Amino acid sequence: STDLTSTVGYDSIIQHLNDGRKNCKEFEDFLKERAIIEEKYGKELINLSKKKPCGQTELKNIYICIFLFFAEIDNVGQGHIQLAQTLREEAKKMEEFREKQKLHRKKIELIMEAIHKNRNLQYKKTMEVKQVCCSLGPALPCQCTRALLHLPFLPQFWQLFLKLAQTKSALEDSDRGYQQSITALEKIREEWLKEHIKACEFFETQECERISYFRNALWLHVNQLSQGCVQNDEKYEEIRKSLEMCSIEKDIDFFVNLRKTGSSAPAPVVYENYYNTQRNATPVRSPVSVPISR
Repeated sequence: STDLTSTVGYDSIIQHLNDGRKNCKEFEDFLKERAIIEEKYGKELINLSKKKPCGQTELKNIYICIFLFFAEIDNVGQGHIQLAQTLREEAKKMEEFREKQKLHRKKIELIMEAIHKNRNLQYKKTMEVKQVCCSLGPALPCQCTRALLHLPFLPQFWQLFLKLAQTKSALEDSDRGYQQSITALEKIREEWLKEHIKACEFFETQECERISYFRNALWLHVNQLSQGCVQNDEKYEEIRKSLEMCSIEKDIDFFVNLRKTGSSAPAPVVYENYYNTQRNATPVRSPVSVPISR
């Protein structure tokens, strides 16, 4: 601003930096809340895999598939819990970065606050001295003119002359003070301008660092989620591989071999004549038993 005492530009920069810090805090809160969700989801998966067992009576390959399925679901749950811990660590890093920038910026803000105060005080003092000079300057010639015009009729001529001399001396003193104030104000203005430029350069560096850090944090978060999906897919792939290895014929054979009671069917029941033993009836025999297939 062209107004020496205005801080509208500086205030705009500070507001923008505060907004950036607020955005970092909001993303930090997002990571913390996401961590809570991931941890809860992971624990629920683990509890579900242990609380709802199934396939306990299955045999051989399909049993292995079911066992591996729940084991990998447990691993997926553990992965989500680990992701929750990672997100908390990233949120902590974001908080440390945000507080570090705040601490460094506070030093610059204190310097700028002091120099703004000093500049405004000197400007106010200079304007007050200037006002005195402005009020005394035009009055002195007028008083001199009136004194000369009425010289023959003024018995208090010497008193007025003395007052005039005192006024002239005060005017000269005010003028010297005014010049000194202007010099001091210019020195302060140059110092303020120098510090203002340094502060703006520092704030710009901080803003570049913040945007870079924020962008990398988003990138890292997306990579973490993507990595979690890849790891989950690897676990699901193990389940798919076990299902590919599951042989229905082998499971049936395993069950037969495990529970078999013999390889021949029961022979037909032989008729024996117990009513008339004198007739010597030849009993009917069953044919030779034939082994049965599976």
